[in-house]
Amino acid sequence: MAHRNFATVAVVGLGKIGLPLAVQYAQHGKRVIGCDINTQVVEMINQGQSHVQEEPELEVEVPRLVREGLLSATALTTEAVREADVVVVIVPVVVNAEREVNFRAIDAATTAIGDGLQPGTLVVYETTLPVGTTAQRFSHILEQQSSLKAGQDFYLAYSPERVSSGHIFRDLRVYPKVIGGIDEESTQAALDFYQSVLDAETIRMASTDEAEFVKLIETTYRDVNIALANEYARFADTKGLDVTDAIAAANTQPYSHIHTPGVGVGGHCIPVYPYFLLAGCIDQHQDSQQSMLSIPRYARRINDSMAEYTVERLQGAIGSLERQSVLILGVAYRGNVKETAFTSAKLLQDALLASGAVVYVDDPLYSADELQALGYTPLTPDVEGQIRAVVVQADHKAYHTFDFSRLSQCQVVLDGRRALRREQVEAAGMAYITIGDGNKRINTNERQQDASTAQ
Repeated sequence: MAHRNFATVAVVGLGKIGLPLAVQYAQHGKRVIGCDINTQVVEMINQGQSHVQEEPELEVEVPRLVREGLLSATALTTEAVREADVVVVIVPVVVNAEREVNFRAIDAATTAIGDGLQPGTLVVYETTLPVGTTAQRFSHILEQQSSLKAGQDFYLAYSPERVSSGHIFRDLRVYPKVIGGIDEESTQAALDFYQSVLDAETIRMASTDEAEFVKLIETTYRDVNIALANEYARFADTKGLDVTDAIAAANTQPYSHIHTPGVGVGGHCIPVYPYFLLAGCIDQHQDSQQSMLSIPRYARRINDSMAEYTVERLQGAIGSLERQSVLILGVAYRGNVKETAFTSAKLLQDALLASGAVVYVDDPLYSADELQALGYTPLTPDVEGQIRAVVVQADHKAYHTFDFSRLSQCQVVLDGRRALRREQVEAAGMAYITIGDGNKRINTNERQQDASTAQ
């Protein structure tokens, strides 16, 4: 096969990462056809509108690129693939309630791609995948649908997305692009393509399997690191120590990179992709499955258990939560991003409800109707005076100036992200506590007694 000129690119999946990728390629002179099964998304893009609010650059670039004929969208993936020199796939793979990997959406997309695949086309998957998926699962589907042979009739490669919502274009400029093909020619074709649309360094891997492995271990490392920090925090609470000060000092040693403890881990990546790595254990002998990758398994349990530990800290501060009103600040999985994928707010709500608490939420990025649709009860002015405890779950900038005096009966604020100033809370007459502060802050009963004595 001769390398194509990569003039036309089909991006399959126009979500929060797919649309920025399509824009990135079009900005570098490629004719980009975005493909998505959501016809509303397709219509918006063809009208020059972006449905992705987290990336401000899209508001300017989408209409410009559509106007210049470099960007268009369609719901007809097979037809778009027939025109394309390169197909980049960024369709979600998720885990179900049993933590099993669900390929349904990306399998359907791969089938549609195979139906339109032409000789000499480069197909690259960017979706995070279990090791072996590109070379085994997807190559089989593509070959079956197209009657072409991967490596002989078309190029097949894997290059994981490594970006975060809110600053995708910055990440594309900075983070090296990891690339691996099913053979040397596929790897080189993918390298040639990405070097034509990215300014970042490219890293050649030995295979698609190795490139898939890279994304899984870099993400799982973060989950394990956070779990370790959370274990340190819980230990610090038993010893009257402040884990934040200890971690800051430890990290002055160049080889120490301890993350920050908190009330939980959320998002599309960190709490999900360890299960993709663990999925690679299913081919092992039954007796060895639980022992292999035991640290990532345990780390997931630790991080998911932080919601229950948060409830324990609140109970230690104000006693039983039975019929007590508790406010969760922030349902987004992280600060200043309107995204609730695998948010810790859900685990917190469940743990609080199990303790008998009445749970309300606030999030400046969501309307009351949106919060209700997500399964939460929004805070309203008429219940502000009933709130007895607050948990900061997302470090939104808006909370840096939150007026806690509105919550006249609140006794304690647990800052699960260490986002607030202690003075901000204590000035409103409330106790300020965090995960891993050593349990050494004045408890609310003592605070009330001191207040009574002063009177």
